[in-house]
Amino acid sequence: MRTLVLLALVGLGAQLVDGSLGMAYGVTSTTLLLAVGANPAAASATVHLAEIGTTLASGISHWRFGNVDWRVVLRIGVPGAVGAFAGATFLSAISTEVATPVMSGILLALGAYVLARFTFRGLRQDRLGTPLRKRFLAPLGLVAGFVDATGGGGWGPVGTPAILASGRLEPRKVIGSIDTSEFLVSVAASLGFFVGIGSAGVNLGWAVALLAGGLVAAPIAAWLVRHVPARVLGSAVGGLIVLTNVRTLVHAELLDLSSAATVAVYAAIVVVWVLAVAYSVRAHLREPARTAEPAPVPDPVA
Repeated sequence: MRTLVLLALVGLGAQLVDGSLGMAYGVTSTTLLLAVGANPAAASATVHLAEIGTTLASGISHWRFGNVDWRVVLRIGVPGAVGAFAGATFLSAISTEVATPVMSGILLALGAYVLARFTFRGLRQDRLGTPLRKRFLAPLGLVAGFVDATGGGGWGPVGTPAILASGRLEPRKVIGSIDTSEFLVSVAASLGFFVGIGSAGVNLGWAVALLAGGLVAAPIAAWLVRHVPARVLGSAVGGLIVLTNVRTLVHAELLDLSSAATVAVYAAIVVVWVLAVAYSVRAHLREPARTAEPAPVPDPVA
C-alpha cells in the first residue's frame, strides 16, 4: 500500500512538471520503478500504459486552455508513434548504453542554448507564427518516439527543446502540443510492448497509481503553463534540460567525478538555473513598462 501511495505522489509530481514544462513524466516514473526492482522493459511498459491516461487528460486540458497547435501534433505525433512502436518492440535486442550518453550530450548543448536564449533575449519574435515544416517534425518525432520507448522517457526532452530552439512556436504551445501528441506515442509504445513481452512484468496496480496522480495534476499544469510568461517558461525548461542530461552523463560514468564533486556540480547548475529564472522574471516585469512609454513627439516641421 505504501508503494502505491508513493507511486501516486510521484505520478502527481511528475505530471505537474511534465504538463507545465513539457518533459520529465516518463524519466521520473521509470527511474522510480527501476529503483523498486522492475526490469527496464517492464518499467517502460508500465509507465507508457499509465501515460495513455495521463497524456489524454493532459491533452484535453491543454486544448481547453488554448495551448495546442494541432498541425504540430499530427506532424510530430504520427512519426513519433511509429518510432515508439519500433523502439518498444525491439527494446530487448537493442542496447542504449552507447546511444543514451550521446543523446544526452546533444540535449545538454541544446538545453544550454535554450536557457541562454530565453534568459537573455526572450522569445524570438521574427519567426514566431512561421509554420514548422514536416521535414523537420517528422524525423524529430521518429527519433523522439524511439528514444522514449527504449529509455522509458524522452519524448519531451527530445521534442520540447528542439521546437523551442526553432523560435517558431511560443513555449506554452510547444509544451501543449508535445504533451498532446504524446498520447499517440504512449498508445503505440504500449502496443509494441505487448507484442514484444506480452503482459509479463507489467504491474497494473503500479500503472493505475501513476495514472491517478497524473490525472489530478494534468489540469493544474495546463492552467499553469498558460499563465507563466514565455520568457520565464523558456528559462525554466532550459534549466531542467541541462540538469536532467548532466545527471544522465554522471550516471553513465562519462563524467569521472567524486561524490562531492557531483554534488557541487548539481548545486552549481541549480544556482545558475534559479538566477536565470529570476533574471527572466525581472526582464519580463520591465517589458510592460517599456511598451507603455509614450512615443516621442516629432519635431515640428519648419
